[in-house]
Amino acid sequence: MKHQLISAACGAALIGAASIACTDNAHKNPFLESYTTPYEIPPFDQITYADYLPALEAGIAQHQSQIDSIVANPETPTFENTILALDRSGEILEKVVAVFANLDESNSSPEMVEIAEKFYPMLSQHSDETSMNEKLFERVKYLYDHPELGYANDQRRMIEESYKSFTRNGALLDAEKKEELKKINSEITDLYLQFNKNLLNATNSVAIVVEDSTRLAGLPASSIAVAAEEAAKRNLGEGKWVFTLHAPSRLPLLQYADDRDFRKEMYEAYTNLASSGEYNNNPVISKILVARAKKAKLLGYDNFGSYMTDNVMAKTVDRAEDLLMQIWQPAVKKVGEEVAEMQAVVDENGGGFQIAPWDYYYYAEKVRQKKYDLDESKVREYFALDSVRNGIFTMAERLYGVKFTEMPDAPKYFDEVTVYDVTDAKTGEHVAVFMTDYFPRESKRQGAWMSEFKGSWINDDGTASRPVIFNVGNFSRPTADAPALLTLDEVETMFHEFGHGLHGMLSRARYKGQSGTNVDRDFVELPSQIHEHWALEPELLKTYARHYKTGEVIPDELIAKLEAASTHNQGFATAELAGAALLDLEYGKLNPTEDIDVADFEKRVAEKLGMPSQLTFRYRSPYFKHIFGSDGYASGYYTYLWAEVLDTDGFELFKEKGIFDPETAKAFKENILEKGGSEDPMVLFVNFRGHEPSVDALLRNRGLEPMPKMDLKSKSGK
Repeated sequence: MKHQLISAACGAALIGAASIACTDNAHKNPFLESYTTPYEIPPFDQITYADYLPALEAGIAQHQSQIDSIVANPETPTFENTILALDRSGEILEKVVAVFANLDESNSSPEMVEIAEKFYPMLSQHSDETSMNEKLFERVKYLYDHPELGYANDQRRMIEESYKSFTRNGALLDAEKKEELKKINSEITDLYLQFNKNLLNATNSVAIVVEDSTRLAGLPASSIAVAAEEAAKRNLGEGKWVFTLHAPSRLPLLQYADDRDFRKEMYEAYTNLASSGEYNNNPVISKILVARAKKAKLLGYDNFGSYMTDNVMAKTVDRAEDLLMQIWQPAVKKVGEEVAEMQAVVDENGGGFQIAPWDYYYYAEKVRQKKYDLDESKVREYFALDSVRNGIFTMAERLYGVKFTEMPDAPKYFDEVTVYDVTDAKTGEHVAVFMTDYFPRESKRQGAWMSEFKGSWINDDGTASRPVIFNVGNFSRPTADAPALLTLDEVETMFHEFGHGLHGMLSRARYKGQSGTNVDRDFVELPSQIHEHWALEPELLKTYARHYKTGEVIPDELIAKLEAASTHNQGFATAELAGAALLDLEYGKLNPTEDIDVADFEKRVAEKLGMPSQLTFRYRSPYFKHIFGSDGYASGYYTYLWAEVLDTDGFELFKEKGIFDPETAKAFKENILEKGGSEDPMVLFVNFRGHEPSVDALLRNRGLEPMPKMDLKSKSGK
């Protein structure tokens, strides 16, 4: 849906589906009113561009007033008058930030980009002023210094986490250094904005136009149809096809196109994304690294990696790196075996060339077809998007007793969004609102994610305020002749993001700051990744995987092939993921004082690791949004593999007891999904599983063999 222009008097554009009549006098800023929508879903159709900055200003003013009241309270600090009061403050700010920040990612526009240039610096400045408020910190510190006051576990953890947050954000610095930190934070915020803007523009600027139909040989009919529709949308005329860098266009091309030069063109376009020209992110990255190093030093850390890992389960860069090296070496060994199998196929067919990076997807698919008689383009016919969505809902109902009922008249921010009322299957009690937004568009960044428009918490009277959660994806679109047919990777991604969604939807934590996914970064991927395991379990598959034309349930023979091929190509998948995580940690160990050559650094890390020549990092630096588009996963991309150690170990309990065993599901729900960040994550895991995890389950699940780990420090390189 495109933003619709409204009257000049309003001077803004709507973000929702329908325009409303308004004038300067008639229009009320929705963020400054109580939402009257079902379950407090944001009233997207009423929000204009002109509402954001005034609402942000009002939200900051309200929050500052509430903080001033907390600070001015003459009573001795207590959990209720300090920590809880702070947790419940900032209602307007939460509302406007939730909508703007999320739509800026999923439904952006030139107007949003322009607003963002003012919005995020204002928000960053307010955040700095709050976290460096000396009198507010004194009250938090009093509670932290008096553990004998005897608070409940979740309250004590809130106090500890609040104290840690203040100190990590400069509360212990003197006035001069606080001002220096504010300037650094402001600079970093601006650099993140520039990185993200460059990446979105660079992605949308690349298109491969095909005019010779013979170049399409090998591609699935659905991919060709989508490319033809893209060409038509660009008014290029008949007999042309357009392929973009978005995954649903890029990956099938790399996997199936017989034309090797075509594959190379796509591979190089993607791996050089945002690496040169107008949207070059390398200079931006260099400045980010310098600013992060300054920030870490100012806060008393050896480097930015130490600063980021100190606050999570890993605690140190070395511990994170140690885990990755236990995975990296077996993965590289497996890559060697996979390349040998692919090279044999090339040689058998008289190819006369050595496997190159742009050959990996293509020949991995050839090997899969040869070894397992499994053609993924045929497998996709059983995974229409609506069928897979039925699969995740069936899983949730059988495991956790929740039902999903579509709300066709609910507010939505884009016409392709679907909204559901999530209820307790037995009592009918409202649990959450869940939204899905699954298809790519130019206004949406790449990837898939979960977020929320509203969190959850428990009110003083014991009633629960329930969340509004959503999933975003960039999955294969439907065509004129077929529904959206998902790849196996897309199927797993839908289950993955839905797992994050369940973490948000089922939370029963008492406080906002501990609800849902407000957990340690290296624990947050446990709920998402463990739910991937159900995607291809035969017991669930037979309930949702049906041929999109005939309605036939996926046959046992095909299920057997999927199981046999379950660890196919895991050397590649694991090595590119672990490689990117190790690259991220190497960046975190830097302390640059001037610009660095990003491309050269990345090359030297690859050499130090012994990166196989046939692959590269899952994300090269200029489009590694996880670590350079925000602080989110900086020195923390390893968390996907850290959490996989947890999820594979945890799922083995389900396999032992039964994948829908009620007691095991109840234990996971109560100890992991409902608790949020109200307890130490390792305690929660042990409460569920009965023991601490080891890497062995991960290696078994990926079909990799343990090896003596390489000492990264002993390798040459800087």
